[in-house]
Amino acid sequence: MSSGTLSEQEQQQREDLARQREAVQVRQSQISSDEREEQRRLHWMHCPKCGSALAEVQFRAVKVDKCFSCNGVFLDDGELEQLTGKPGWFESMLRLFKS
Repeated sequence: MSSGTLSEQEQQQREDLARQREAVQVRQSQISSDEREEQRRLHWMHCPKCGSALAEVQFRAVKVDKCFSCNGVFLDDGELEQLTGKPGWFESMLRLFKS
């Protein structure tokens, strides 16, 4: 695979993510504030895999969300970067998702 192909693939991924992000923003703008609040109430601190309650647990210097039912671990924005201790490497990956 040539570097030109990789650039084309990265560009396609960015465009796909931009379309997905825009579709979510459109859907969110169509939801009433009451419905948005109800969604938050129903899903806040519940596991996205199995629906059980999440618990905040300390891992190194970061509080992560842990499901003791399915053993999933979930990170809030920026927590993966804190855990790796390498702010630079994650920035390049984020550019792909934030374009």
